[in-house]
Amino acid sequence: MTKLAILIYSLAGGGAERVVSILLDELKDTYDITLVLMNDTIHYSLPENQKIIYLENSSPNEQGFWKLFKLPLLGLKYKKICIQNNIDTTLSFMNRPNYIALFSKIFGNASNIIISERSQPSLQHKRGMQGFINRILIKFLYPKADKIIANSLGNSLDLENKFDVHPVYTINNPFDLAKIHILSREYCEIARKKFTFVTVGRLDAGKNHSIIIDAIKDLDAELWIIGEGPLRNTLQAKIKELHLEDSVYLLGRQDNPFKYLSKADCFVFSSNHEGFPNVLVEALACALPIISTDCPSGPREILAPDTTQDTHLKTGIEIAQYAILTPINDSENLKKAMHTIITDKDMCNSYRTRNIQRAQDFSKEKISLQFINSIQNLNYMLKGKRCVE
Repeated sequence: MTKLAILIYSLAGGGAERVVSILLDELKDTYDITLVLMNDTIHYSLPENQKIIYLENSSPNEQGFWKLFKLPLLGLKYKKICIQNNIDTTLSFMNRPNYIALFSKIFGNASNIIISERSQPSLQHKRGMQGFINRILIKFLYPKADKIIANSLGNSLDLENKFDVHPVYTINNPFDLAKIHILSREYCEIARKKFTFVTVGRLDAGKNHSIIIDAIKDLDAELWIIGEGPLRNTLQAKIKELHLEDSVYLLGRQDNPFKYLSKADCFVFSSNHEGFPNVLVEALACALPIISTDCPSGPREILAPDTTQDTHLKTGIEIAQYAILTPINDSENLKKAMHTIITDKDMCNSYRTRNIQRAQDFSKEKISLQFINSIQNLNYMLKGKRCVE
């Protein structure tokens, strides 16, 4: 059985961490997996008898210079772990683990090195000295990988067009649709009084909940906002200023957002930028009609897959295959889309039917098979190359 190492910082609650927890369970019968962590925080359940090795036990609050200084040292240590455990292939997630895996290759790690990018580097590392160093590391290290996987086409194009890293393969995030279905059936303590929009996301400037509040003030509808963040007080003040206390509700962070999604009438998404927005797939899985900004990257790939993926809506609204798309930071066109959904019951019903079918494309079974095929194809290709040499 092929020996696979999966390297990630920790298994604290997060998108990449959730993906790793799913892959550990889905791939355990195909590979002998060693999980390598840099921190002992684990918030996800693991397969029984899962082998774990700690590369270190670092603090999340480490200074940037120290983190940079340690990268080659951790690369050496990771190389030794791979040799000692006869690792055939390593799969790393997120920037620092990717850097470490690639430093291990520079130092002679003979394992096949696959790295996975989970965001748009040009946006994530846009500012400051830390951003500058990360951009240099990506340009220098990423081309040394045997294979690069990104979780959205937008993230792949970002690496290719802005960092000259080629080729980048796209494998979207996997979802446990059966679990979402079970959780969506739980009792929801809030009763709908009228047509109800729902959104989920951190209360920060990037998620831009403010434009949904602006859009809904002239509509006969209510809005549930699930999430916490630094703009809670600002949004609460805006709700009060616009006299929307009986229409817009800040529900805070919820352990089970799906019970709210399944009881609402439409999911609305207002982000200015994304990597791969998991909440859109979760809304699809709850059979919700969706309105989304056409931000880079993710929404168009998920909701309008048959359209050109490298262009984005600048004006008006677009009635796409699985959602209505609107330009970013445009409350008037968002309001137009919301009014369309409220008044067009046939459109709502059509989206509900299509969207739950679309969610199947992101099932953990289908996505895990893509990872298996990607790993196997790389192993066959490199094995053949080495035989020729």
